[in-house]
Amino acid sequence: MTEMSLRPGASPLELAGEATRAAVADAGLELKDVDGLLVGSSQGIRPDRLGVAFAAQGGFQDLRLLEHIEIKGATTIAMIQHARAAVASSGARAVVCVFADAPLVAGKAAGSTYARSGGQSGTRGLERASGVLGSVPTYALLTSRWMHTNGGTPDDLCAVATTTRAWAELNPDAVIRTPLDSDGYYASPVIADPLRRLDCARPVNGAVAVVVTADSGVGTGPRVSIRGAGREHPVRHRRAGRESWFGGGARAVDDALTEAGMTREDLDTAQLYDPFSIVTLMLLEEYGLTSGARAGDFVRSGETALGGVLPTNTGGGQLSGFYLQGMTPLSEALVQLRGEGGARQVDGARTALVGGIGGRVDHHAALVLERAA
Repeated sequence: MTEMSLRPGASPLELAGEATRAAVADAGLELKDVDGLLVGSSQGIRPDRLGVAFAAQGGFQDLRLLEHIEIKGATTIAMIQHARAAVASSGARAVVCVFADAPLVAGKAAGSTYARSGGQSGTRGLERASGVLGSVPTYALLTSRWMHTNGGTPDDLCAVATTTRAWAELNPDAVIRTPLDSDGYYASPVIADPLRRLDCARPVNGAVAVVVTADSGVGTGPRVSIRGAGREHPVRHRRAGRESWFGGGARAVDDALTEAGMTREDLDTAQLYDPFSIVTLMLLEEYGLTSGARAGDFVRSGETALGGVLPTNTGGGQLSGFYLQGMTPLSEALVQLRGEGGARQVDGARTALVGGIGGRVDHHAALVLERAA
């Protein structure tokens, strides 16, 4: 990991290089040992140039695998799945998966980097014409619907925001570590009713890289095994007997757990993609992680906090930790399973679920990870 910065600075390519060199060194390898490179999209550079440009500038040599992968917030898990398949089939020996972003640019608001200019046709064009600009109002509509169908309240959103902030206070890499209580949450301005500023992820300039290899002998530090993986792309269809506005995705988790030979009760921690507080609530229920309880009740009772039955987003998530798409939950899972969490370390953590979503909950991806023996 690089430093997670709230200030303009290095380019995505520079950040990707820094994180990659650190990951390769951590694995006890050299760049010449890496024969696979998978790169996720960044807002700061054209996707069609990112992979080749980074490979050329990053010091890599004859690569057997070089690709850019893009399914929004599920991209990181897709990269891990792809890398895992490559090393298992001897298509590559050691694969770097890297995501870097630098949306904070001098003289511009963070959100402007993610905005699109010009007109659009189809659904997005209709959204723009009606004033739905970007993800915040879209997820605000989803939040209102979730509250209506699930009996949720703003207190549920508040519980997510304050719980993740409590985790962030224990994480030296988190970009927002000031204490947060309910009064502070409700003092936060409404961005798109009912979502407040503190319900939204905090963009940063930074990068994370990981090395995937079948060679269990590399490195001297703790290793983490990929025990299971799954994906689901619901394409917003309604299903008999239930609404699927909230994305579904349980099959991705089911498949990952089945491959791992585990159940939800075997999970020591969950690291879920949380661009907005509502997504944590949605995914806890959609993924069947609350033992039948309402997600809001589950969070407010402390079950996702330190000492809870399922410590969740233990680095502060994307709300208070840092927003680097799917690398945020993956990196925290690795920190926990390597026993490097410091004050936020989940006691005895050996297994973790990592969940990623893409777009407007169009893509779901799940990993089950376990600390290697």
